[in-house]
Amino acid sequence: MQILKAVYINEIFKISKKKKIAVSFIFSVLSVVIAAIVVYSLNNFAGIRVTGSSEFSIMVLDVLIYSLFPLFTAFICIDMFAGEFADHTIKFTLTGHASRLKVFVGKIAAIATFLMINLIFVMILSVVVSLFISGSMLNILKVLMAYIMAFLPVFIFALVVVLISNTTRGTTSAFLLSIFMFLVFNGLGFAFPHLKSFLFTSTFDWYRLILGSYINFSKILRVFLILIGYAIMLFAAGYYQFEKKDI
Repeated sequence: MQILKAVYINEIFKISKKKKIAVSFIFSVLSVVIAAIVVYSLNNFAGIRVTGSSEFSIMVLDVLIYSLFPLFTAFICIDMFAGEFADHTIKFTLTGHASRLKVFVGKIAAIATFLMINLIFVMILSVVVSLFISGSMLNILKVLMAYIMAFLPVFIFALVVVLISNTTRGTTSAFLLSIFMFLVFNGLGFAFPHLKSFLFTSTFDWYRLILGSYINFSKILRVFLILIGYAIMLFAAGYYQFEKKDI
């Protein structure tokens, strides 16, 4: 357990030193600020009520979960796997005391930590901004639950990128294939709605199941189990590719 903890801390340290992290947070701030300016202008000068206080945080989540979150998730995952194999820095990690399984688990845990921190950061920022927009109290519990639920599908996408990164040979091919897969899965969902239940990308907005006056708990449980199934299969496939990859 101590070795796994050391691997996790080491991966967190490496992530914190990446410039992409700072860029990710800067873009997140800019996105929230720009959205706030647009919403405030429409609400107060054009007489068009776009969102309330709670809806603003959800609107920000609706936009970022299909844009910045998957984009920077792909960047971080590719850097931590394909990037380290490409520049041979993975040798320093794999020639240490930790087994490949512990290295893989440590990296995945570090990626999950980054995703959760990014979501919490955007949630806090959007909640604070929404108070200035409307000045009214918002349903903080629903906003919190929505951001927590948003973690799981983005984490599934991260596992997809990890699998691709351990299958391809370079960072560029891994990035292009990851974006291609994301677009194809979303395109299939639009073109063939009856396939949506089989596509993890159709669950990116599953937090909307808790936002209405009626909450369908059985559907939430079904989607949750599907996402857990995706996570188990992708984790196993990703580790299999990571285990047999030469350094």
